[in-house]
Amino acid sequence: VGVRFLLSCLALAPFALFEARRSTTARLNADDLRLAGLIGLCLFAGASLQQMGLVSTTATNGGFLTALYVIFVPLIVWALIGVKPRAVLIAACIFSVTGAWLLTVHGPLRSWNWGDALVLVADMSWASQIALAPVFLKRTHRPFCLAFVQYGVTAGLGLFMGLAFEPAPVDFHTAIPSILYAGLLSGGVAFTFQILAQQYTPAPEAALIMSLEAVFAALAGAALLSEQFTPAAVLGCVLILLSVALVEV
Repeated sequence: VGVRFLLSCLALAPFALFEARRSTTARLNADDLRLAGLIGLCLFAGASLQQMGLVSTTATNGGFLTALYVIFVPLIVWALIGVKPRAVLIAACIFSVTGAWLLTVHGPLRSWNWGDALVLVADMSWASQIALAPVFLKRTHRPFCLAFVQYGVTAGLGLFMGLAFEPAPVDFHTAIPSILYAGLLSGGVAFTFQILAQQYTPAPEAALIMSLEAVFAALAGAALLSEQFTPAAVLGCVLILLSVALVEV
């Protein structure tokens, strides 16, 4: 977590600097920086707790439980700024979670343990990050600054916790390709595009669109790993696509 988001932070530094020089809005004040730091703390908690939870939970449990952040986002937005979720949004959330269930579980969740609980807490952290980002963007119009700060906070905390509590990795070099991909493409590109898009998309709708991650994961598994689509998985993909189409139309 620390190393991958350090790469993301370094990749975003030039863009954040260019944005600061070109910005016509007032300079960031202490409240803006505290909010950006809080969003970074949410990102760190979500990424770290998810990693810790996946050590002891099953892949199917983790996949389904991670998808539940779609439900938490409209509830957090309602609590923070008083925007009550529309009926169509509630229906879309139900469709999306049902689709994730069909894609990842194919039956009742079993063997509940602390890993499952950590993934659920991580969901609330992801949801808070998605819900708070538009608040910062509306006040500052500085998406690259937000990306840079949240990556920096996550990198700093991740490196501190990793160096303090984890054994030194003896075969770290084997993870370098994965860390480069996660740091530069997943963080530097995908997470940053998410923040850029959230200037224009309400948080609950953004969370639903991001639930398409499960569909793309299934398609990638079929294309790259020769995984087979079951009828339940196909129905799950259809339900997630329907949920996104429903709320956007």
